[in-house]
Amino acid sequence: MPENRRQFLQSAAGITALSYGRVLGANDRIRIGGIGCGGRGKYLLGKALAVGGCEVVAASDVYQPRIRQTQELAPGAKGYADYRELLDRGDIDAVMIGSPDHWHVPMTIDSIGAGKDVYVEKPISHTVEEGARMAKAAAETKQVIQVGYQQRSWEHFIHARDLIRAGKLGKIALIETYWYQTFLSEPDGSGVNLGELDWKRWLGSAPGRPFDAGRFLAWRWFWDYGGGHLTDLFSHWGDTLHWIFDLGDPISAQAAGGRYAHTFQECPDVMNAFWDYRDGFAIVYNGTQSCHLEGGGITLRGDKALMKLNRDGFTVYPEGVVPKEKTTYPEPEIRVRTIYDGALEHVRNFLNCVRSRNAPSSPIADAVTVANVSHFGNRAYREGRRLKWTG
Repeated sequence: MPENRRQFLQSAAGITALSYGRVLGANDRIRIGGIGCGGRGKYLLGKALAVGGCEVVAASDVYQPRIRQTQELAPGAKGYADYRELLDRGDIDAVMIGSPDHWHVPMTIDSIGAGKDVYVEKPISHTVEEGARMAKAAAETKQVIQVGYQQRSWEHFIHARDLIRAGKLGKIALIETYWYQTFLSEPDGSGVNLGELDWKRWLGSAPGRPFDAGRFLAWRWFWDYGGGHLTDLFSHWGDTLHWIFDLGDPISAQAAGGRYAHTFQECPDVMNAFWDYRDGFAIVYNGTQSCHLEGGGITLRGDKALMKLNRDGFTVYPEGVVPKEKTTYPEPEIRVRTIYDGALEHVRNFLNCVRSRNAPSSPIADAVTVANVSHFGNRAYREGRRLKWTG
């Protein structure tokens, strides 16, 4: 290599797109490491393999059986109990993080510091303060960071966004979001092999305590590691709406809920939250963990039409067709259905950006904003009062 070329590459490290590790050609396989290889983490690695053009070469988890399960998916992948040892490998181009929420920011910052591109699950932060630290670190790196809000890469959500922005629904004053699920139940920890779990490392920055199966297996519903309905479920719809409308910060938030069906967890299994936006409408969230009909979705109520939007597709119903206050819907003007999971396209977008160095569909700045909206709602719930947004 000519000396001036070598000097250029050396001086570019850390300040250009070349800093991310290997310079990938069109035919190079992207080498991926999984960090946090539980159900969601392994699922994302499987989507990456389905997209193709990549290989999973490493897996890190504090629970050894999850490493072995990932190795069944990706034979030859080397296992690590400490994710920092995985990051020390110079031959890994990108990582996919599926850890509990309280690990998202430290793992992402460590990963970009090691020159890896990152796909990290939502919410990007566990606290508002963490989000600010993450946004600062992301602004100072050239690494690609994709956050797991797959609606942004899902074709029918893009179609719905175009229709809404074109004024199809008219003036919208109320947007209802919801998620109804039945998967929450007290976990049975009898199958957890404590001899293969590094519980202290799993806790990380969270307060120390003896092993608790509920906290380990249903961590999303404990404040030390997750944020219940609003960070785990609503944040998907909150991000979708911020993306559709290019929203700013809300004016205020209020929330109420309780543990009505399940009592083993800390977060409420029933949640109602309300955000008032300067953009001229309110966003409401309703959720429960004791039934599942309708699943999750968004209802946008405009003066020209109503849109019901979810992961199955969307339907647009015209206003003014049926008599007022009748409970039946009119015939839809538009009905769009989908049969695939948008996570595949979201992972594809990430891998394409690893090669092209383009910005991904779900950037950090937007993810930090909607995480803060979710944290704001949780704070209103926990303090039992209406809160005004202070930025």
